[in-house]
Amino acid sequence: MYQPTDLKKGVVCQIDGVAYRVTEYNQKVVGRGGSIVNVKLKNLINGSVIPKTFKGQDKIEPAEVTTREVQYLYHDDATFFFMDPATFEQFELPGDIVDEARSYLREGDMLNLQFFDGRVITVELPKNLYLEVTYTEDVVKGDTTSNVLKDATLETGLVIKVPSFIKQGDIVSVDTATGEYRERKK
Repeated sequence: MYQPTDLKKGVVCQIDGVAYRVTEYNQKVVGRGGSIVNVKLKNLINGSVIPKTFKGQDKIEPAEVTTREVQYLYHDDATFFFMDPATFEQFELPGDIVDEARSYLREGDMLNLQFFDGRVITVELPKNLYLEVTYTEDVVKGDTTSNVLKDATLETGLVIKVPSFIKQGDIVSVDTATGEYRERKK
C-alpha cells in the first residue's frame, strides 16, 4: 500500500478498481495535524483528470501494471499499430492512448506498452530520443549571442527550440518528458 507521500508524479495507483496516474503532486504540512497531499490523477481508462486530497494516515492501493516491449509499426488516421517482437502479436491503439508519444514515434522503434487488467493504458517512451533535424533556419550572421534559440523540425514532425549552431541533418537528443533539446549527437 502507498502512503500519500509516495504519490509522486508518474506513480500509478488504483482507486475503486480504476487505474490512475499521478500528474501533479503538492504536499502541505500543517502543524500538529500532519500533512495533506493534493494530487491530480489521470484516469488511465477514459483519460479524465480528477483532483484528490489525501491525509497522512490514508492508504492507497498500487495498481498491478505490467509492461511489454513492443515495436512501433505505423499509423493511419486515428489508429496506431504496434507488434510484440517475441510473439508477433499486434496491438491497435487509438490516438488518445498514444497521446503525446505520437510526436516521437518512428517506424521500427522499440518502446514499452503498459497494461492494466489486460488493456493497454499508456505508451512509455525512453527518457531521451535521438532524432534528425529535417528543417531549420540558417543562422543570421552577427547573431552571436550565446543563448539564441531557433525552431527546428525533427523527422517525426515535432518542432522544438534548438541552439543556433544546429543545422539541417544534425542528430539531436530530445527529452521526451519535456520536449526540450538536450544535446547534439557527436
